Amino acid sequence: MAHASEPHPPHPTIDPREAEHFGRMAADWWDPKGSSAMLHRLNPVRLGYIRDRIDQHWGGDECERRPLSGKRAADVGCGAGLLAEPLARLGAEVTGVDAAPETIAAARLHADGQGLAINYQAGGVELLEGRYDLITSLEVIEHVTDTRAFAHGLADALADNGLLILSTPNRTATSRLLMIVLAEGLGRIPRGTHDWQKFLTPEELCTVLEDAGLEVTDVTGLAYDPLRGFTLSENKSLDYFVTAKRAR
Repeated sequence: MAHASEPHPPHPTIDPREAEHFGRMAADWWDPKGSSAMLHRLNPVRLGYIRDRIDQHWGGDECERRPLSGKRAADVGCGAGLLAEPLARLGAEVTGVDAAPETIAAARLHADGQGLAINYQAGGVELLEGRYDLITSLEVIEHVTDTRAFAHGLADALADNGLLILSTPNRTATSRLLMIVLAEGLGRIPRGTHDWQKFLTPEELCTVLEDAGLEVTDVTGLAYDPLRGFTLSENKSLDYFVTAKRAR
């Protein structure tokens, strides 16, 4: 029996079935017409939102090419690096963590080809060491085994003046129809990618983050228009971004 004074082991948040599912997508992760095509279409909107949050939080110039110079960033659930690589180009020292070893291998190979030095590690949020100025975790929290433990892991790794940015689907009839019935049913997203019951409403996610000692500073919707594609929106019924910082 462990003594009370001994530290508790990290609470595992990785679902092996989820890791296996995404690992099968590793080979064509960087193919804009492959199984991750939807992520490629999402990425410009993601990057626009993140850049805006960065500039507002640190008072940066929107024309600055490397606003994250001198800062540590971590992308948790990084896949094969679609977001980690742009963060590195923005000047950050980047760590990418993902549950699937196959996607980490693909991420390392692609980063090497781009001449980018990114610290990729296979595992969960428990692998983060030290504190990070920016932590991103996009479309990930709905795949973990323990939402609360995952949020606490992110909060523990966030620097005092750090910024946490998440995105996740909302649990609504709209998300069920568009993401599961249509997108997965028609093969736009690999079947079995989502479990609608694990989606979080903005209110639920904000509560989890606040319980982890964070203050939510922004919630912005991510909408889909057949003509314009993905756009930032006040409508949060499909998907949304949340930005948080350490509570004072």
